[in-house]
Amino acid sequence: MKALLPVFSRPLGYLVLIISLFILPVLYMNGMVNDQNLLFYKECTKLLMMAGCLMIIFALNKNESRETEQIRNTAVRNAIFLTFLFVFGSMLWRVLQKDVINVDTSSFLTFLIFNVLCLEFGLKKAVVDRLFKR
Repeated sequence: MKALLPVFSRPLGYLVLIISLFILPVLYMNGMVNDQNLLFYKECTKLLMMAGCLMIIFALNKNESRETEQIRNTAVRNAIFLTFLFVFGSMLWRVLQKDVINVDTSSFLTFLIFNVLCLEFGLKKAVVDRLFKR
C-alpha cells in the first residue's frame, strides 16, 4: 500500500488525535455539551479520530522504501486480526452479560487504532533491526 499524503500529515494526524481526545471534556467544562447534543459531539469526535488515524496510516515517511510499504501492509493484516478478536471478545462479553441494549458501533475506529499501533510498532522494529544488523 503506497503512501497518499505528504510527510507532514503524520504529525498532523497525531495532533488531530490529541485534539479529538480532549475536545469533548473541554466543551463539557465550558457548558457547551448537554443531553441534546452529546451524541452529535460524540460522533464528531469519532470522525476526528478516524481522520487522524487515516492521516497517520497514509502519510509518507521521510525514508519511504519498499520495506515501509511491506510494514504498512503487515500492519493492516495484523489490525484486521486484532479487530476481529476485539469485536468477537466484546460480543462474547455482551452475550455472557445478557446485554441486549448496548451495541458496538466503533469497529472501524477500533480497526484504525489497531492499524496505527501495528504500523508504529513495525516501523520502530525495522529501525531497531537496522541498528543491530550493522
